[in-house]
Amino acid sequence: MTDLWAGVVSGQPDLAMPAFFPLVAYEQVKAIADPAADWQGRLALEFREDIAAAHQLLGDRARQATLVEVIVPDQDADWISPGVCANGVGYWHVANARMVYRVDGRIMSFGISTLISWRGRWYVVHFGGELRTSYGGMVDQPSSGPGVPGPQGGC
Repeated sequence: MTDLWAGVVSGQPDLAMPAFFPLVAYEQVKAIADPAADWQGRLALEFREDIAAAHQLLGDRARQATLVEVIVPDQDADWISPGVCANGVGYWHVANARMVYRVDGRIMSFGISTLISWRGRWYVVHFGGELRTSYGGMVDQPSSGPGVPGPQGGC
């Protein structure tokens, strides 16, 4: 999550990529025609756009913002079985975690739409949103205060 945060505060998505679900894992999970093309042309592209949108949300205060905590409602993790959501293998999934940060003495937060556990480590799959409501980057549920994780759902 420190990599994810570094990408957000710097506005450099490449710094956040270690927190993103790896291509090799996506190729093993997805039962679709060309998972590499989907990963590159959709997932990674949206992730990079979402990093830029979160950076823009912080604006001029980005370099002064400090990560306080990441709230992951792991007690609500769901097992996604093979065959569900076009997957060839199962995995653990948790939706709507929260990145809590301090800027100008105030606690603020935004969501991490979807995390997937792969080989014992949680990765971001959808940062700004699983379902896109517009073109370009999204920030998931920005809030004053720590916000509330959830609800669960999604793939």
